[in-house]
Amino acid sequence: MSPVTAEPETARAPVAAPVRGRRPRPRSPRRAGWTPWLYLAPALAVLGALLVYPIYQLGLISFLEYTQAQVSGGEPTSFQGLANYTALFSDSQFWSVLFATVVFAAACVVTTLAVGCALAVLLTRVRALPRLALMLAALGAWATPAITGSTVWMFLFDPDFGPVNRVLGLGDHSWTYGRYSAFLLVLLEVVWCSFPFVMVTVYAGIRAIPGEVLEAAALDGASQWRIWRAVMVPMLRPILTVVTIQSVIWDFKVFTQIYVMTNGGGIAGQNLVLNVYAYQKAFASSQYSLGSAIGVVMLLILLAATLVYLRLLRRQGEEL
Repeated sequence: MSPVTAEPETARAPVAAPVRGRRPRPRSPRRAGWTPWLYLAPALAVLGALLVYPIYQLGLISFLEYTQAQVSGGEPTSFQGLANYTALFSDSQFWSVLFATVVFAAACVVTTLAVGCALAVLLTRVRALPRLALMLAALGAWATPAITGSTVWMFLFDPDFGPVNRVLGLGDHSWTYGRYSAFLLVLLEVVWCSFPFVMVTVYAGIRAIPGEVLEAAALDGASQWRIWRAVMVPMLRPILTVVTIQSVIWDFKVFTQIYVMTNGGGIAGQNLVLNVYAYQKAFASSQYSLGSAIGVVMLLILLAATLVYLRLLRRQGEEL
């Protein structure tokens, strides 16, 4: 056998020298800062058309004298400055309605969150078939239009034909005659059509919590209430923030349920809320500028409540 001869150095293929090209220039901070806004531009354009312009018109009318005479063209529109707001704030009925709206909305929000969170926890404890039945029932309530749900609840609590009075043995008791019983009836209907959103959202958040965390808390001897308060709530706080703000906005501007179930605000306006009050001023009394002023006040109250709530969460170190 012949010995293996080594290849000469000249036979080896030459190694290609690295090509020196231009390095990509880093994107400038100014250009990178505009990139997200370019992606958001279509959505912002739609929101601007649907929200900004109507809000602008609402604020503009609130500073004008705009009644049926101006709408029909019989009289010219004149600038009134803060006269509509002065007349509104000097009306004792406005403050009474505002107080009733705040209390009613707070009761609806607290009850909706309590029922929705309790049922979300229940969904994690039951088997698949009861869970599916509860989800379908809740989504059915959520999908029911407000006017349809209000009409059904009025039939259930009807003093003559309603099954609730028969079951409870209340005879011909009218739930909408008294102020507080009427508010209670509307509250139950609002919670019935609002809790599914809270339940589904919180249930999705609970399912995203690692099971090891809950098992470790149970092994440490924590009760179910302690697990919910000390483990779940801190991890679900961003989700609870969203559902709370949504509930505040929805319940503060309730209109259909109050209008349908109390026949436009109850006896002598005892069940008025701001939305129904604004409707009466704008359309029943043809004081469109005064109704617009009420709408602006509602918008400012909701913005202030949302900003205060977010500020409190940021002080607690929550990232939203």
